[in-house]
Amino acid sequence: MKLIASSLRRLGLAVLTILLVVSSFAIFSESAAAETYTVKLGSDKGSLVFEPKKLTVHPGDTIKWVNNKVPPHNVVFDPAKNPSKDKDLAKSLSHKKLLMTPGQSQETTFAADAPLGDYTFYCEPHRGAGMVGKVTVVQ
Repeated sequence: MKLIASSLRRLGLAVLTILLVVSSFAIFSESAAAETYTVKLGSDKGSLVFEPKKLTVHPGDTIKWVNNKVPPHNVVFDPAKNPSKDKDLAKSLSHKKLLMTPGQSQETTFAADAPLGDYTFYCEPHRGAGMVGKVTVVQ
């Protein structure tokens, strides 16, 4: 009897230990790794566009803006066209400095608590030519 009770106790401790180890992985592992997306400023053919023009990202993701053709370019987020209409948020996402040389790049990272929804951005020198794009932040 004592041998059976002792064996059951050891088995119970082993099962409990395994459950603790497995649950610690579930608690401490990230749900998803942040992604980095590349957007070209100007098409390969020289059109005044963002490629891609529309992008869907998640909070924590980064967009790498790469100067491509027909510079100068920059990336400015429209304060009136973001989910919270927040000027400071738009300013924090924007890169007003003009990129003059092909291959130059800048990055924008959407914070983990970024409001979900559509964000419109544009290139200041080429906005009138239609160089406008949209980022949609989803969960």
